[in-house]
Amino acid sequence: MIKPYSSFIISPVTSTVAMLLFIALSLIGTASASTRFLPAPPSIAAKSYILIDAETGETIIEQNAQQTLPPASLTKLMTSYITAHELQAGNISMEDSVLVSVKAWKKGGSKMYIREGDHVLLSDLIKGMVIQSGNDASIALAEHIAGSEDAFADLMNLHAAELGMDQSHFVNATGWPAEGHVTTAYDLSLLTRAMITRYPQHYKTYKEKSFEYAEIKQTNRNLLLWRDPSVDGVKTGHTEEAGYCLISSAERDGMRLISVVMGTNSTTARANQSLKLLNYGFRFYTTHTAYEPLTHIETAKVWKGNSNLIELGLTDAAILTLPKSQTDKLKVDITINEPVTAPIVAGDPLGQLTIHLDEETILEKPLVALQSIEQGGLLKRLWHALYLFFSSFF
Repeated sequence: MIKPYSSFIISPVTSTVAMLLFIALSLIGTASASTRFLPAPPSIAAKSYILIDAETGETIIEQNAQQTLPPASLTKLMTSYITAHELQAGNISMEDSVLVSVKAWKKGGSKMYIREGDHVLLSDLIKGMVIQSGNDASIALAEHIAGSEDAFADLMNLHAAELGMDQSHFVNATGWPAEGHVTTAYDLSLLTRAMITRYPQHYKTYKEKSFEYAEIKQTNRNLLLWRDPSVDGVKTGHTEEAGYCLISSAERDGMRLISVVMGTNSTTARANQSLKLLNYGFRFYTTHTAYEPLTHIETAKVWKGNSNLIELGLTDAAILTLPKSQTDKLKVDITINEPVTAPIVAGDPLGQLTIHLDEETILEKPLVALQSIEQGGLLKRLWHALYLFFSSFF
């Protein structure tokens, strides 16, 4: 037990030194308890890579993410995305019986082992493509959806343009090496995010570890499905030209990250490098909800209305991706488009909310009316009009 200070007999000099030492140690203790440091990103042995927050789309780490590279079987993510799109549109069904063509049957590389002339359930072809990375299944799906693989490639490029995949061009449904068949790590992160957010039921296939067809059981090539329970996808790829590639996604404590690693030198390396990215992102970054949608943030004065005040908020949530150490450094500026005059309809933009981190603007969103306000009576409108007119001179 430490005795009360008054019980010690010390000289004034000793007392002063002790007090200074106590203050210094207290400050050091406070700093070590409250300061959180952001280390440099890990070194990643790959030609190109990117790590993004799936909810906000913000990039956390990237290197050569806009470099066009051959994607190998990462291509099948686009084939899968279009399949999900066509299913949701009602153009195809999971119960469709798909006729296997000679082209699909004869295609080399990884296989589901379907045979020419077989009728295969579309649901099985999806698993054969996603889990077994079957080139034969990919071509069968492409031909079923578009009539031919060439026509399907046109669809791939149309969807790529719609998603903003500006550096991508697809020639086939499998990722088989072909001149001009390229994409980027950044574009693939856009595609993965769209898959997860738009077609979550379809995305669930990507966490399945194995699939058996024609009495042949094959395991998913994504090693992270066995290493980390938070990982639930996405797709592997490999050719001599592309190297070993992996798109992965994981969710921990409500935060989902997507990583794309292209051009590593082995199956182990692509898994290791991807996990380094994911671990760094989860350890040091957060998806921070600054404001919920349709909640009161600010109140504005209303002129010429049957109410004198109106509550303002956001249509969508203000969600940020930032280092955990910087959440307390955010600053908010609110601007009101004055004067605010009735009539007002809920949802009308009446101002702007801006969030700064240090000197950088990281988010801007319109502030909108959270309720409607009708015009006030004639006398009130006349009085407010006169007041606003004369106040404009001062």
